[in-house]
Amino acid sequence: MTDLKPVADPAPRWVTDLAHPPPHKSKPASIPDPPGYSSQALSGPSKASNSPSPPTIYLPANIMLPLQKKVVSRPAPREQPSPEKMDQLKLKKAWEVALAPAKNLPMTLIMMYMSGNSLQIFSIMMVFMAFKNPIMGLLSTNQAFERFETDSNRASILQVKAAYVLMQVLALAVGVWKINSMGLLPTTRSDWLAWEVRREPLEHAVPALSL
Repeated sequence: MTDLKPVADPAPRWVTDLAHPPPHKSKPASIPDPPGYSSQALSGPSKASNSPSPPTIYLPANIMLPLQKKVVSRPAPREQPSPEKMDQLKLKKAWEVALAPAKNLPMTLIMMYMSGNSLQIFSIMMVFMAFKNPIMGLLSTNQAFERFETDSNRASILQVKAAYVLMQVLALAVGVWKINSMGLLPTTRSDWLAWEVRREPLEHAVPALSL
C-alpha cells in the first residue's frame, strides 16, 4: 500500500489578491477629468520599493478647500446666570408648584360627580382622597417652597405660599361639597333631634269610652 500524504488546501483568492494586488492602471490622457475633480493625488510621492504603490485618492475641489482651511474652535464657556435671573427662575418654578393643585380640580370634580351620592366603596375612597391630599399639602407648605426661597425673594415667596394655601382650601371645598351631597353633613334639623327641647302640651285629649 502506498502512503497517502495530506495535501495542503490552497489559500483563498482574497488572500492572494491582498498579498499581491493588481498593478495600478493610470488614467489615459485622452479622458478629461470630471467637473470639480482634480487629477492631483493627495498622497505624497511614494518611495521606490518592491511593494506596490498605494491607490490614488481624488476629492472634489469644493471639499479640499474647507479641509485645508478648517480651524479647530473651542466652544465658548457657558455664562453663569446672575443672582437676579436665578431668583426669577426660582419664583417661576414656585408659582408652578403653587398652581398645581388648581389644575387637578376639574378632574376631581368630574370624578366626584361620576361616583354618585350613594354610600359605596368608590365614593368613600374619592372623599377620603379629596380630604387627604389638601390636608397633607397644607401641612407641608414650607417644605414645598423651601428650595425656592432666598433672602432676596422672601417677600415674593410669601405671596406664592398664600396662593398655594388658597388652592388647597379650594380643593377642601370640593370635598365638603361632596360629603354634603351625600348627606353626611348635619345641615338639616332632623340631624339635631337629640338637642331639641321637648314641647310641653297645653291640653291632653282622652278618648271617650265606647259601648
